Amino acid sequence: MRICVLAGGVGGARFLLGARRLLGLDDPAARDGSPNRIDAVVNVGDDAWMHGVRICPDLDTCMYTLGGGIDPERGWGHAGETWNCKAELAEYGVQPDWFGLGDKDLATHLVRTQMLGAGFRLTDVTEALCVRWSPGVRLLPVTDDRCETHVVLAETGDETGGRAIHFQEWWVRHRAALPATAFVQIGAEQAEPTPETLEAIAEADLVVVAPSNPVVSTGAILAVPGIRAALRATSAPVVGVSPVIDGAVLRGMADACLSAIGVETSALAVARHYGARSGTGLLDGWLVAPGDGPARGDARVDGIAVREAPLLMTDPDATAAMVAAAIDLAGLEVPGGAR
Repeated sequence: MRICVLAGGVGGARFLLGARRLLGLDDPAARDGSPNRIDAVVNVGDDAWMHGVRICPDLDTCMYTLGGGIDPERGWGHAGETWNCKAELAEYGVQPDWFGLGDKDLATHLVRTQMLGAGFRLTDVTEALCVRWSPGVRLLPVTDDRCETHVVLAETGDETGGRAIHFQEWWVRHRAALPATAFVQIGAEQAEPTPETLEAIAEADLVVVAPSNPVVSTGAILAVPGIRAALRATSAPVVGVSPVIDGAVLRGMADACLSAIGVETSALAVARHYGARSGTGLLDGWLVAPGDGPARGDARVDGIAVREAPLLMTDPDATAAMVAAAIDLAGLEVPGGAR
């Protein structure tokens, strides 16, 4: 089986752990001969230049998580990280001082920046970085071009009102507390999806929208011209997994993002936000947590097949069961015959 996952950040990375477990790709020795494959199309909207280096938070979170090097408490960055460089920058008074750049993480960004400066595509750079981490999943930036998320702030009558700031500043510095009215992708008009991304979507047996932030993770992927068309054109079923359980997001501040664009923080509202592929949207199926399905027990919502399944990603085995439920909802045979 070949699965293509649209992934962003911590939720996408943990989902990929379960997909890798289900498809028997945990053991590096078993991967070469396996008939199974996972391609992860990863958000680059969070990417930014900081202190002269190119930072790709979602790609790195997926890479570190799958490579066993993620900090388990934070869910991002290196385990056993030190912060000497950050402290020294603060002594110099260098801005921005609100972004935590760890020493080990800095090494990744230095390598990436050097390779980009030499003319390599971000796709090629990511592949090179993954040699060290051996993630067992092909990590594909959705585009090699700049396509960064900026946040349009609400008019508040002070110096912040009405202006646009980079997503990282809104998310990390202000903790999404500044009222927002819109999210825009700077560079999207000129951006193109990579050939590898389009091939991964077109050749997949199943496309899964991971339980990532619908607005600034999955939404930023969908903002790249050509991605929506590719998802609508693929012969593979497209199944999404709700990032909202019982009216709340489990991690991050996706509820602030949903509120900013006028979408209720509920599993079914997010499904309607994506829309049905039978209409003008993207989804064939939608997994929700127990109790989050339609009140009348209907199997479909606005043309999208809905099924309830446990969605807490407590460990790779629990997540693997979630991935199996998505495969089953798509009407495909779960590898190994498991149901």
